[in-house]
Amino acid sequence: MMTTINWGQVLDSIPENAIEAIVNSQFVSVLIEALGFTKNDQFPQFPTGQGAQKVDFAARKNTESEKFLFSPVAPYLLVEGKGRAIATGAKINLAEGTPKYNESREQIKRYLLSPNCQTAQWGIITNGIHIQLFRRHGKVVIPATACTLINKSNISAIVQHIKSLIDNPPQALTVCIYNNKGGVGKTTTTLNLAAILRKQKKKVLVVDFDSQRDLTRTLGLDVGTITLSDCLTDTKADVNKTVVPFTHIDKPGKILHFFDVIPSSEDMEDFTDQRLAESKIQKGAKRLRDILKPFVLKYDYILIDCPTQWLFFSQSSVYASDVVLIPTKHNGLASLHNAARVITQFIPEIKQVRADGGPIALPIFFNGEKLTDPALQTANQEIGKIINQAKKDGFDLLPYYWPKSTSGKDIKTIFSIPSYATVANAAFSHIPAVFLNKIALEHYSGLIKEYFLE
Repeated sequence: MMTTINWGQVLDSIPENAIEAIVNSQFVSVLIEALGFTKNDQFPQFPTGQGAQKVDFAARKNTESEKFLFSPVAPYLLVEGKGRAIATGAKINLAEGTPKYNESREQIKRYLLSPNCQTAQWGIITNGIHIQLFRRHGKVVIPATACTLINKSNISAIVQHIKSLIDNPPQALTVCIYNNKGGVGKTTTTLNLAAILRKQKKKVLVVDFDSQRDLTRTLGLDVGTITLSDCLTDTKADVNKTVVPFTHIDKPGKILHFFDVIPSSEDMEDFTDQRLAESKIQKGAKRLRDILKPFVLKYDYILIDCPTQWLFFSQSSVYASDVVLIPTKHNGLASLHNAARVITQFIPEIKQVRADGGPIALPIFFNGEKLTDPALQTANQEIGKIINQAKKDGFDLLPYYWPKSTSGKDIKTIFSIPSYATVANAAFSHIPAVFLNKIALEHYSGLIKEYFLE
């Protein structure tokens, strides 16, 4: 039986200028035990398999046959402690947005994606003043909580919340495919992403949250016995009855189940009026996230297709998501600039309301156009202007446009789906292009390897 921890005493015991070693011994080790891991469940200075890099603590519940301390493989949780100050006494600020926070966030992401940590689902950074939990899903590392300031009155609740999350991990990563510019291939991306994930044996739910119903029509689907519109206005409606299987009959006549869909219904048009949507739907743009909650334990991926305008449908979709995948056109000036608006304006707006660290943006990609070297040079020149302007406004867009660039290396690489891989006539067959065309299969396989899977 675990002893009740006197967190006030724990916090009082940590010197104001405590270096990392003291924070680790007097706070982090206590925190890990409070999260349900005994001393035998922990391994300090765990080698990540990435060169000589070691994370301060790795943890995994023991099995009957082995103790993690003596058989340190397949960790579940990583914890990176930081000092409250460096050896000279200079304070360390781990508040979100500070240089030390950004460095620590990238560090825990790197550790979670390292060879020896492929089983790890959770990572924590803390210095006993601030704390944040991160979740790993495939290649994606996302905030699971906000970066929170610790004090005596909230520390117990914070630890209990983190423990509840790591003890009950969601299965799904919820992805909104969005750009505040039309014609960038959001629906095509959604369908082919669902199809290629299914080919990787992932369980996928697709949500058509667009009153124009393009995705629903493309797949030739009808709504379920309960519609998404019903669930928006009636909190007692059975959301499970909105789900329709997308199937296809192969040549021998066998019915193949590819993935599940929540189709859009014609009465969704009513909610294009923002005021009507807000008046008729309890919790407004927050409602979709509640509707999808039962599915995060059933699916590996939930993909949301939504319209461009930053109104009820798109606000709801971004609010419900863990990550936002942003298609652009290299020759579409507006799509490149609007991607910046999504990253610097719309997502922060939602993050402020949610107050749980999410959602986050993934790097942009070029979608469905012929890409020549001169055209790429022109696009990169414009992207450079976008990045420089954002820097003046206090935003670092480099990781979202040129993610492989570093302070020492100028690598202007952007993932691209070429035009010939989109297979326009696939819509007439009511089936995603990756099921019809080897080239489409190859390029969308590249998309999931770039963003989602190893």
